[in-house]
Amino acid sequence: MTARTVSSEDALQVVISMHRLLRGLRRASDADAVPPTQLIVLALLNQHGALRIGALATRIPCSQPTATTVVASMQSDGLVRREPDPTDGRATHVVPTEEGLRTLQSIARGQAEVLVELLADMPPDEVALLLAAAPVLQRLADLRTAPVVTTQPTGLFQH
Repeated sequence: MTARTVSSEDALQVVISMHRLLRGLRRASDADAVPPTQLIVLALLNQHGALRIGALATRIPCSQPTATTVVASMQSDGLVRREPDPTDGRATHVVPTEEGLRTLQSIARGQAEVLVELLADMPPDEVALLLAAAPVLQRLADLRTAPVVTTQPTGLFQH
């Protein structure tokens, strides 16, 4: 296939399909226990290690005040903690707790199990096509975010 401009209608169909799939996965698993933005924060911290609030806001994406509110709620729920930034005494890093990582892993595995069930009813060539698209979807998700200086990633769900 040669490169072409993607129409707004084609892009809209992809967006709608992705939203419907993700909503279905959330409903069929325990994902409703944690709001979507909190899941994104946990996944980012899992992938990149400890991050400042500003870096989280950039990667979610959302405003810094929204990220601060989300992190405060997560902290009160025991999903994350704040630690002093070793390079800047005025700043803190957000770090996932063991409970936060267990929650992320449980929800991700639950959604993956639902997806496996759905894929069992699909033709093998379509399953292969979807699995081959995973790296492309990851790159798309990362396109609009700034590079992040990371500390030690936790190792779960890394690509």
